Amino acid sequence: MSDIRHSLLRRDALSAAKEVLYHLDIYFSSQLQSAPLPIVDKGPVELLEEFVFQVPKERGAQPKRLNSLQELQLLEIMCNYFQEQTKDSVRQIIFSSLFSPQGNKADDSRMSLLGKLVSMAVAVCRVPVLECAASWLQRTPVVYCVRLARALVDDYCCLVPGSVQTLKQIFSASPRFCCQFITSVTALYDLSSDDLIPPLDLLEMIVNWIFEDPRLILITFLNTPIAANLPIGFLELTPLIGLIRWCVKAPLAYKRKKKPCLSNGHVNNKVAKDSGVGMDRDSHLLYSKLHLSVLQVLMTLHMHLKEKNLYGRLGLILFDHMVPLVEEINRLADELNPLNASQEIELSLDRLAQALQVAMTSGALLCTRDDLRTLCARLPHNNLLQLVISGPVQQSPHAALPPGFYPHIHTPPLGYGAVPAHPAAHPALPTHPGHTFISGVTFPFRPMR
Repeated sequence: MSDIRHSLLRRDALSAAKEVLYHLDIYFSSQLQSAPLPIVDKGPVELLEEFVFQVPKERGAQPKRLNSLQELQLLEIMCNYFQEQTKDSVRQIIFSSLFSPQGNKADDSRMSLLGKLVSMAVAVCRVPVLECAASWLQRTPVVYCVRLARALVDDYCCLVPGSVQTLKQIFSASPRFCCQFITSVTALYDLSSDDLIPPLDLLEMIVNWIFEDPRLILITFLNTPIAANLPIGFLELTPLIGLIRWCVKAPLAYKRKKKPCLSNGHVNNKVAKDSGVGMDRDSHLLYSKLHLSVLQVLMTLHMHLKEKNLYGRLGLILFDHMVPLVEEINRLADELNPLNASQEIELSLDRLAQALQVAMTSGALLCTRDDLRTLCARLPHNNLLQLVISGPVQQSPHAALPPGFYPHIHTPPLGYGAVPAHPAAHPALPTHPGHTFISGVTFPFRPMR
């Protein structure tokens, strides 16, 4: 590597960057012939940092700065390289060598250039770059993933009106990148503050993507070997928990956003009038559409988990992630006056109840009904949520469970216990005769509202 470095020092910045990619392409191609997963050592990374990211090797030396035209030319060189390299394994290892965070001063330059490269790849539809970026998002800590997501959202949803149409087109070009992008975006926009509510253009695009093909959000899960223990601090296998958070928190978050402000102890009439609207009609319909799509995806997970022999073994929606979501809902409900936000609170809890029930039934959420009772104990009363956490769920009879199987609902259905209820609690009361089921007889019911 030292010989390569000396030859590169005599070149200008752009030709040196192009040459270092050429040399590393040869180096890793030969490495891949002897080992399927070669280790990227320090030498190639240092060359890339010095001649691509312009970080000097000598201490105290001033970093070189590319002007805007040179940076654009560098991005074009990199885009063309990944487009022309036909071996995916070589592309992936070069991309990883370029953009895997190293925990040093080059990381800021590395992330800045990555955001611009992926943004250019979206604009000119360079699928190999998008596929490499999808793999990068899957194996990189989430703190860096959200930085890339923010760069793309800024470029296509905030800076230039109407440019989101360009981002929409990658849906058919690289679904795997779209899946990882959605996961990153839901991690970025968690609705914890007004600044972290997703822009309307972004929301509409993601909802339309998922509504058109709900399996989009399962691509990473369906095409990835599942490890026994998923790494902590990385993106989830699916964006399901993030999308559930959007649907459940949205009514309360938008109500908080339009909460009236006090001026000299009085509410401004115009603000008070606007605050009664809550979510605008477009946002309301989009979140309702998204909620339906998420429930439909959850219902298909039962089949996919069984196909992978993961039913009862792997929870795609971790109970530990539901705990902070419920706490946030409870905090928002307390923050908003229940008298002024009763409809929003009820809608939020209805969506939570539906998501919990379908996730538990499909095996995506592994917990007991007792866990849910404890989790939801402090939430405002909601009829549907009460049915979910206390109503019977009849388990289908089964033989001995396979080793390691975790039934998604442990509590036996209420009313079907092995011993009679209240054996000696009320000896003076007469026993009630059993109810005979007569087929074809309808039973009246009273709706919840």
